[in-house]
Amino acid sequence: MMTAAAIELRDLRWVIVAAKHRSLRQAAEALHIRQSTLSRRLRDVEYRLGATLFERSNGGTRPTAAGYEFLEAARRIVEEADTVFSRLRTRGRGENGQLTIGVYASLSTGNLRATLTDHHRRFPDVDVYMIDGGHDRLMCDLITNAIDIAIMTTCGPSWDDRRLPLWSERVIVAMPAQHPFCARSMINWSDLANERMLFPQRGPGPELERLLTAKLHGSGPQRILHHDVSLDRLLSLVGAEYGMLLMLEGATGVHYEGVIYREVHEEEGPTRLDFTAYWRQANNNPTLEPFLAMLRERHPDLSAGT
Repeated sequence: MMTAAAIELRDLRWVIVAAKHRSLRQAAEALHIRQSTLSRRLRDVEYRLGATLFERSNGGTRPTAAGYEFLEAARRIVEEADTVFSRLRTRGRGENGQLTIGVYASLSTGNLRATLTDHHRRFPDVDVYMIDGGHDRLMCDLITNAIDIAIMTTCGPSWDDRRLPLWSERVIVAMPAQHPFCARSMINWSDLANERMLFPQRGPGPELERLLTAKLHGSGPQRILHHDVSLDRLLSLVGAEYGMLLMLEGATGVHYEGVIYREVHEEEGPTRLDFTAYWRQANNNPTLEPFLAMLRERHPDLSAGT
């Protein structure tokens, strides 16, 4: 038995066009179909509904009272369907949806901030969520699909999935403005041997601590204080002369009273740490690929085998 449920979305569109033009000939031309095809389809719709939608005369085609009621519902259904279809098409192209990024460094300045700013400009309808953490946590989050991509300093060969080399950042030491080293344009690793050093337990803190220990190997025990607080709290402690803080240059975009930044040098020049993007090839989030394309555009991978 034919019912109203058999009416297709195309039928609704044709009814709307017919009502708009008040002429089956003009409506058929607008739809690029034959007038006889449109007329037959409209009568099929009326038969299924058990109601007359149009008054037909030599002067044209006009909606009946039932037709106006049907048109109101048809327009609402078509508009809602078009909205859903458009959203699904853009979602399939990664132009809307959600992207979760695991980060390892500050966003106050530098390449990471510039990358996220560029991404938001290109894809304003993508909601970006940030998760902070160290290497181990972010790698675990990648494996469990808690995040789509991790951007952090380059780790060892334990990751056997996809990766993209990105940028490098200089290692910076934040020191109290009253410290004698502030008169210098840069600091050597050996200068830090007898200084009280503050380290966060999250983010790049553990890696920078290992780097300090390696650079000062043989210089005796270090004066290290660990804090489970954010970077801004530690910088406030530096300004209050509680000690020095190793950090990456991407975190130097904010001024803190009583804090001075200096590069940390070795024989070849400023010490740098390389950053890499990590993700799973099996990740099927449509928003990931446009983000990766943007990263590759900004940071072409010149290595082999990737």
